[in-house]
Parts: sequence; structure tokens; C-alpha cells
Amino acid sequence: MAHKKSFFERLTGAVRLDEEPESLDTREPSIRSSILDTVEEEAQLTVDVFQTPSEIIIKTMVAGVRPDDLDVAITRESVTIRGERSEEKLVSEEDYFHRELYWGSFARTINLPEEIDVDGAEATEKHGMLILHLPKLDKNRQTKLRVKG
Repeated sequence: MAHKKSFFERLTGAVRLDEEPESLDTREPSIRSSILDTVEEEAQLTVDVFQTPSEIIIKTMVAGVRPDDLDVAITRESVTIRGERSEEKLVSEEDYFHRELYWGSFARTINLPEEIDVDGAEATEKHGMLILHLPKLDKNRQTKLRVKG
């Protein structure tokens, strides 16, 4: 029977170790661990998206990721944030008592409720918090064009 992933499993890419895949022989731990090690999903970032009168703001936690390792792609209608948390192997697996931190690649695409000015967008990172400031397009803005003769 297929297992429906919990919110935490979808968020972190975690794999339940208490349920064996039906096709595996549980007497072969090396096969079991190698298959579980190859299960790799891209985790989805959690975000806050809100607006002020002039801009849309997106906040997300990217602790443990260098700013150079973040890829933020924006269009007038959407934002995609990608990155990867790389774990330093300072501790051997058998020395861990408990592990919950997510290591690996992550991504999130957010469809925006309004069009934004791509050229005016700014991204800052401070203390592990990535903040995107996305100025809204002023659809009522007008300008005069001078007709050349």
C-alpha cells in the first residue's frame, strides 16, 4: 500500500525508515540502505508572501546557505528560489543520536498576485533570512512621448 507523505516529509525530503518498501527483502540491510540513500527529492522552501502599497515582499529561511549558492530567478509573474545546503562531514553517521536538519537541494516557485518591476527587484540575506523586495508595476503610470518630425 502506498504511503502518503506527511507535510514534514514533503518539506524536508525525509524518508520514513519504519516502513519497508514492499519489494525489499528486510534481511538485506545493505540493499535497504542503498535504496533509501538514492531517494532524493528537492525540498520545498517555506515562505511568507505579503504586500505593502508599493511592493510584494517574500521572506524565507536559507540558513546554512552562502548567498553565492542561491539562485533567484524572477519574471513579472513569478519568483523561483533554488539552492543547496551542503553538509560538512565532521561527524560519522554512527556517532549521531538524532538528525533532523535538511541537507541537499531545495527550490520554490511562487506565482505572484500582481505583476512586478523586474529591474527594480532587490534581494538581501541577513542572519539566514532571505528577503525579496519586488516593486509592483504601476499600471496607471503614464508618460508623454515626444513626436519627432
